[in-house]
Amino acid sequence: MKKTIKITDAEWEVMKLLWEKSPITSSEMIKILGSTIGWSPTTIYTLISRLVKKKALVIDQGSSPYICRPLLSQSDYRKEERTSFLKKVYNGSLNLFIKNLLEEEELSEAEIDELKTLLDIAKNKER
Repeated sequence: MKKTIKITDAEWEVMKLLWEKSPITSSEMIKILGSTIGWSPTTIYTLISRLVKKKALVIDQGSSPYICRPLLSQSDYRKEERTSFLKKVYNGSLNLFIKNLLEEEELSEAEIDELKTLLDIAKNKER
């Protein structure tokens, strides 16, 4: 069975950048994350190192400067997180999650229309 990788909120910021700009050098990551989030180079290197250990990203061997690439796709990770969240909070029930969302959140007409469209698309996929 495949072990789920757990990514912290800070590591998620690094992964978002990787998913958007891969391949990217560690120097570019430091420049971008330093200016957008305000992290020091040491913090960013620490996060990169953790993500390498977790096998979420890889640094190309022998590259100078270091070139980073994600080993984990954003869609796969989102699916893992969504499944874990639904199991933990809603006993795995997507219907219960949507029901609670609709009861507890105020949706605009545009959001309601978009949800209807998405449900129609899903319904047509089943056929």
